[in-house]
Amino acid sequence: MFEKKIYTVTGIDGDYAHLMECEREDAEDKLVARALLPEEIYEGCRLSYEMMVYRIED
Repeated sequence: MFEKKIYTVTGIDGDYAHLMECEREDAEDKLVARALLPEEIYEGCRLSYEMMVYRIED
C-alpha cells in the first residue's frame, strides 16, 4: 500500500523544503513543511519517504 519514494532536497526556504522525486523524470517540485522532515536536512541530501515518514538516506 505504501510505496517507498526517494527525494532530493533542492532548496530550503524558511519553514519549508523543496523536494524533487529522484526516480521520475516528469517530477515536479514538492513543498514540504520542515516540521515533517528530519532536523539534519541540507540542500542536496536524499530522503526516503515510506509509511508517512521521511528519513535521510545513507
